[in-house]
Amino acid sequence: MLSIFDKLREWRLSSKEQQTAQSSSSLQLIVGLGNPGSKYAKTRHNAGERWVRELADEHAISLKPESRFHGEIGRGTILDREVRLLIPATFMNLSGQSISTLIRYFKISPTKMLVVHDEVAFPTGVSKLKVGGGLNGHRGLESIVHALGGNKDFVRLRIGVGHPGDPDSLSAYLTKLEMPLDERELATSSAAIQADAFEALLEGEMQRAMGLFHSKNA
Repeated sequence: MLSIFDKLREWRLSSKEQQTAQSSSSLQLIVGLGNPGSKYAKTRHNAGERWVRELADEHAISLKPESRFHGEIGRGTILDREVRLLIPATFMNLSGQSISTLIRYFKISPTKMLVVHDEVAFPTGVSKLKVGGGLNGHRGLESIVHALGGNKDFVRLRIGVGHPGDPDSLSAYLTKLEMPLDERELATSSAAIQADAFEALLEGEMQRAMGLFHSKNA
């Protein structure tokens, strides 16, 4: 028969194993893509950066510049889960430089990373979660995948910003024109992740998170 001390030791081991299992599958890093500087802050290309800044404000997570990681980073708790936030200070096309440096330093698997970015394939007001897959010509994503040696297996929150219709004007549409306030608010609303979906996302239950998020936005 087990003594009270044996039972307590088993309970502690079981709890430790559960914590380790949760840690091994949980989301550890959330990245918001954009271009640095105030002149880009309200552009469509900076939708990901704005989303992460709002998340940091909501959960009182301080973002501070870290030159060794080429960006602003923060660390805090969201729904009882510890998570790091990153906003690369490189230009969009060099986002991979910041991300790869940080995940290698902290030994974070790309599968435990959420990248939030603008998506021209969706109209403003439509946002979707996705794991891996195509990049749709997004230079920031291309930089990340290149820096990760071709690994695409990270989670993405794609915030719809629409398309100007003319491919030749796409660059100016994304980086030079300020996104109107009503469109920014619509994009923010469509990309909001409810608590149940966010909890699933943080726990690494990606299929459940996507189901909950997309049913809310259907």
